[in-house]
Amino acid sequence: MGRSVLYIAASLDGYIARKDGSVDWLDDVHGDGTDNGYLAFYETVDSLLMGRGTYEKVLELTDDFPYSGKKCVVLSHTMKGKTEQVVFTDEPLPAILAKMDGTVWVVGGGQVVKECLAHNLLDEVYIAVIPKVLGGGIPLFPPGSEAAFTLVDVEKIGDIVSIHYKRKD
Repeated sequence: MGRSVLYIAASLDGYIARKDGSVDWLDDVHGDGTDNGYLAFYETVDSLLMGRGTYEKVLELTDDFPYSGKKCVVLSHTMKGKTEQVVFTDEPLPAILAKMDGTVWVVGGGQVVKECLAHNLLDEVYIAVIPKVLGGGIPLFPPGSEAAFTLVDVEKIGDIVSIHYKRKD
C-alpha cells in the first residue's frame, strides 16, 4: 500500500464546496501569484483517488481531464468499468488503497475523506485554509469523522494558510 495524502482547500469555517458543489469561492483568493504550491505537490503524486461527485465536478470545471498521465480511481456505485483516464470501482476503500502504490492523492470529497478517516487510511493531510466564511456547504470533515494528527508545518501563502499534518500513530 502506498502513502495516502489528502490535499485540499477549505474555507475558514471548514467547507470544501458550497451546498451545490460549487467552488467558485476559490477564484479570487490572494495567494503567491502562481499556483500556490499545487504543481510541486502534484509532481509527488503517483495516483489519485476520488469520489464520483468530485470526478463529475472536475469534468464540469475543465474541458480537458487535468489528471491525464496518472492512474485515477473513482469510487462509484453507479459508474462501472474504465475509460482511457479513469477506473471506476465500488470495491471497499481499504482494498482499493491496498492495491495502490506510491503516493495516492485522496482528492475528495467529504464522504471519501470520512471513510479514509474511519479506516485510519490518511497518512498525511495538507489543508489550504482560504480566508472566506461560507456559512454552509459540503464540510471537509463530515459529522462522525474522527482522527488525530501531528503538525508538521504551517506556511503562509499570501492570504492562504497551508497546514501540513501527519497521522498520529
